[in-house]
Amino acid sequence: MKRCLLALFVLGVAACSVEAKNPVVEIKTSMGTIKVELFEKEAPITVKNFLSYVDDKHYDGTIFHRVIEDFMVQGGNFKKGFTDATTVKDYMASKSKTGKAIKNESTNNLENKKYTLAMARTPEADSATDQFFINTKDNDFLNRKSPKSDGVGYAVFGKVISGEAVVDKIRKVKTKTVVLKDKDGSVVGKFGNVPVKSVVIESIRRVKDK
Repeated sequence: MKRCLLALFVLGVAACSVEAKNPVVEIKTSMGTIKVELFEKEAPITVKNFLSYVDDKHYDGTIFHRVIEDFMVQGGNFKKGFTDATTVKDYMASKSKTGKAIKNESTNNLENKKYTLAMARTPEADSATDQFFINTKDNDFLNRKSPKSDGVGYAVFGKVISGEAVVDKIRKVKTKTVVLKDKDGSVVGKFGNVPVKSVVIESIRRVKDK
């Protein structure tokens, strides 16, 4: 946190502390714009990681590849949608390169409430890289302290401060299950909850103070 001390020389010397504002980013999507406040004090590692991807324009052209209406919308890594013609090669080619995984900050007491942002991860606790999700309802079971949690929890690091209606539009898009095939046509996996029409993250940029 940046702090400033103001010296007042007329009526003696007084000190004051001014808290720096949290970073804010603007997520421009093919369905509208979402503005998000990032909780830098509570989730310093996560926010620094997220902003490094933002500054590298890593998210430009990625998609919300997983949408579950009464759960969350997830994006941050894939640069094109999936169809039943998608092969393993196509799938791997669509993935963006990521940096090192980060420490899970789910102990920060921020809860997975509606319209909060949290980091997506594998079953490994400290495996989050670039993927994030926006909660579309209160998902208390994702909190570390919840008795229904996996014991690790998902780290919240921001909250939507404008554009909630856009999140609501995204969460209501039609989805499908895509069958992933190898080059010989054999089925190697399935992806559920894939938007029929891709929801594109056109860009994510920091909002500068005016």
